[in-house]
Amino acid sequence: MAYEKNANFRLRITRDIFRLLIAPPLALALVAHVAHIRLGWWSPLAYLSSIVFATIARVQYADMVHRREAKQLGARLIPRVVGKWPGNIDVMLKLRKGLSTGYIYQAYLDLFEEYQCTTLNTRFLWTDNIISMDQEHCKYVLATGFNHFWRGTAQRERLETFLGDGIFNRDDEVWKGTAPLHVHFSPATVCPISNYSNGIQLVHLQFLSEKAALNEPIDVQDLYARFTIDAASESLFGKNLDTLSACLPRPSSSLPLERGSMTDDAWGTFVRAFETLQRINTLRARTGLIWPLFELFDDKTIPYVDTIRHWTDPLVKQTLEAKAAAKRAGVERNVEEKTFLQHLADSTEDVGKIRDQLLNILLAARDTTACLLTYVTYFLAIHPDVAEKLRQEVAHVCGDQPPTYEKIKKLKYMKAVIDETLRLFPPVPLNQRQSRPVSCTLPVPDPTFPVDSQRPLYMPKSTTFFYSTLLVQRNKALWGPDADEFDPDRWIDPGRLSRYTSNPMMFTPFSAGPRICIGQNYAYNEASYFLVRLMQQFCTFTLASDAQPPSSLPPAEWKAGRGRMAFERVRPEAAMTLFVKGGLWVRLGREAS
Repeated sequence: MAYEKNANFRLRITRDIFRLLIAPPLALALVAHVAHIRLGWWSPLAYLSSIVFATIARVQYADMVHRREAKQLGARLIPRVVGKWPGNIDVMLKLRKGLSTGYIYQAYLDLFEEYQCTTLNTRFLWTDNIISMDQEHCKYVLATGFNHFWRGTAQRERLETFLGDGIFNRDDEVWKGTAPLHVHFSPATVCPISNYSNGIQLVHLQFLSEKAALNEPIDVQDLYARFTIDAASESLFGKNLDTLSACLPRPSSSLPLERGSMTDDAWGTFVRAFETLQRINTLRARTGLIWPLFELFDDKTIPYVDTIRHWTDPLVKQTLEAKAAAKRAGVERNVEEKTFLQHLADSTEDVGKIRDQLLNILLAARDTTACLLTYVTYFLAIHPDVAEKLRQEVAHVCGDQPPTYEKIKKLKYMKAVIDETLRLFPPVPLNQRQSRPVSCTLPVPDPTFPVDSQRPLYMPKSTTFFYSTLLVQRNKALWGPDADEFDPDRWIDPGRLSRYTSNPMMFTPFSAGPRICIGQNYAYNEASYFLVRLMQQFCTFTLASDAQPPSSLPPAEWKAGRGRMAFERVRPEAAMTLFVKGGLWVRLGREAS
């Protein structure tokens, strides 16, 4: 396998090392040589001092440029973290520990509250790095100021081996050239209802029924991941992967994995590779621009990418061979009849590009909808009143028949349950953009914290901007004092709903602006159809804490915490997408005959 494009991170970190650690001593040695100065025993100290002085000079010069540009733009600098150690290393280590062991993004929230602002410059290792939970700034980055930002070089560097030329890892003309994706997910083809009635869902529901009859716990997070990838595979490449027929996880008997239990078979190998790649790339992002130092001679993603390609490449090659055979036979399919892979094959015969787009969409189709269904089930288990109300609505609108697209649109309470779940647990809880090579300004912050100035904020050029959809959608200043509570009625009561309708950018689980998720209607339809069938068969949902891996249960100290941390019954975690640590083990109950 060739990975030439990903070698760029080694070249970049080598340049950085030369510029920061080698160039200053070389310059000093050259000056000493020209001036005929012999440093003697002072050489080591002199060379070390040259590195320190060069770093200080570079930082001071950059600060001077930022202040000058901010003044020219009529803006003020983004508030900066001030740590006790040089380069804010103490804050960086504390934040990394909090993100890996604490409640989901509580470490970020603590920083925002400490500095009383919603957008903050962490300045780790003297490098600008912006984090935000500000609704106005997210709106600007995603929509109104879209042309000032892009995915950027830092993200491409981290994800090149994994996502390559895919839609989530490209900008500008390459991104705009993803027309086949938009055709496949257009309103005319987005309704997948017919796909679900082909037996995929029935097989998964039958499995749940068998477990319910035996009162056995089931990891629904694993089941939903299998369902979504089986359903997606039908649409993406016209072949059901039938992952449910593979080995299934059992409590305390399967190999441990961050998202649950991994089965020791071919499917388990694929899942491990897929999820490990997400974890590696998340750790890279948290480490910052110095992450290549830890992979200078060993790209940690390559073994797992090889595993993924072992699955995807044969599908791509089969599609290209079928295209060639159809062309020879003079057969042309209608656009509506083509699978996603066939659409891609119409635009290119580059196996790498087709594979990259397939993997990008597979990531979205599997993880995001599985996350949504997992957390809906979690809320049904801890809010039985919501489960009963939802069940009554399904019975009234659909009876015991499979839902049609028209009937799904009538399920107002189900839509409210889904939206409330997406609000509290958005599948992509943290995302990133990068400012383009020209500085710009961010709008005046939202009203979460009082501000002393109504001037905009200065956004340095080529700077990463991390924003948390999860924190925005739980912000009490936007959603009211009950923002941490699960209450679907907030999407139905006109008075409470007016908070959202007057400011729709405070709810962006599918992103917003030109890069809004092209599969959001697909996800709503898929989740709604499955939930209808689920509610038609089961009436009770109970968390199976006895089956949950002990390490995945919320620690006792969380009960003294704030917000959802105090009453959470599972441990939410995030890599590139959100999940429940250790899986979500539940017992389902059917109504007595």
